[in-house]
Amino acid sequence: MASYNRVIIVGNLTRDVELRYIPSGTAVTDITLAVNERIKRNDQWVDEANFFDVTMWGRTAEVAAEYLSKGSNVLVEGRLRQEKWEQDGQKRSKVKVICDRMQMLGSKGGGQGGNPSSASAPHQRPQTQQPAAQTQSAQGPPPEDEVPF
Repeated sequence: MASYNRVIIVGNLTRDVELRYIPSGTAVTDITLAVNERIKRNDQWVDEANFFDVTMWGRTAEVAAEYLSKGSNVLVEGRLRQEKWEQDGQKRSKVKVICDRMQMLGSKGGGQGGNPSSASAPHQRPQTQQPAAQTQSAQGPPPEDEVPF
């Protein structure tokens, strides 16, 4: 049986982007997206926030750091990865999104001004024609021995 691992989420950044570089020189950033879900509670509709951790690599990470800030609205397409570790004798795990493509949708506070632009992996075609924000991602995540966590 074949497997398929793709996810697309649209949400708002919960904090400013902090860019860092691993020893090989590859850019990486971890962001958190808040995604609202409208649910009904006691005959009243309320928004409930869900939070998703996303890792961006290469040029996509650099573009995110340059153009996005807390509150920015962004679409992320990627795959899910489960991370496992042990802490204080307890086995822990977390599922996060590894970003393959990012689309800026505008932002609160006017940072993007509603002009969509994208950053994507080399095999994917950006959706807009804005040279300053079109980017090509690095070849993807570095080997496991360079993962910064």
